[in-house]
Amino acid sequence: MIQLLFTLIFTEMALIVVFVFKTPLRKLVIMGLDRVKRGRGPLVVKTVASTVFVVMMASVYNAVAIRRRWIEDAEVNPTDQILFANYLLEASLMGFALFLALMIDRLHHYIRELRIRRKTMEAVKKQSRVFEDTKPPATEELKALKEETTALRGRIKELETQLEEKNKEAGSAEANAMALKKQSEGFLLEYDRLLEENQNLRSQLQSLDRKFSLSDSKKVM
Repeated sequence: MIQLLFTLIFTEMALIVVFVFKTPLRKLVIMGLDRVKRGRGPLVVKTVASTVFVVMMASVYNAVAIRRRWIEDAEVNPTDQILFANYLLEASLMGFALFLALMIDRLHHYIRELRIRRKTMEAVKKQSRVFEDTKPPATEELKALKEETTALRGRIKELETQLEEKNKEAGSAEANAMALKKQSEGFLLEYDRLLEENQNLRSQLQSLDRKFSLSDSKKVM
């Protein structure tokens, strides 16, 4: 389970890195996500995300139950320590995976919006150039064209403002992606520490079992 979650997290991080840098691979990823979001794709994704969320909440509940048992019994069982660490790690990884999935969805949305805005702005600029180059003989038509050109220029400024806002949002999304990368490195270090603690607890549990077995053998003799 933990290895599968780490594989999922690394895959999501790779997708975020692909989104950050403008490469041909990013176009393929965007096309793939566009196809996933068509038809029954969103329903399947929401179902999987809901299932992961339910499993995460179950792990959190089990960890809290073990913690309450420690407080009530006023003693710590090595087996419960191992289970507590395992549940806590699984819940953290599942929450991180869901957060990365949300980041991928938002990055994909912002990139699509930027592409649509750029295409619209280029079309408006071409149309305004055509109106500026054409010089109709009639004065009324000339006035109408000037008014339309002014309106188009205002539209261009509005689109440029929207494009700058989207660029800022994309920049903040890239900064969040880098922060998530650093946070994932911290999770890896925490995972190594928990594995080492798990091994130590298992060795302590084995030594306790040996002591109990020796004491039982002595009682029998």
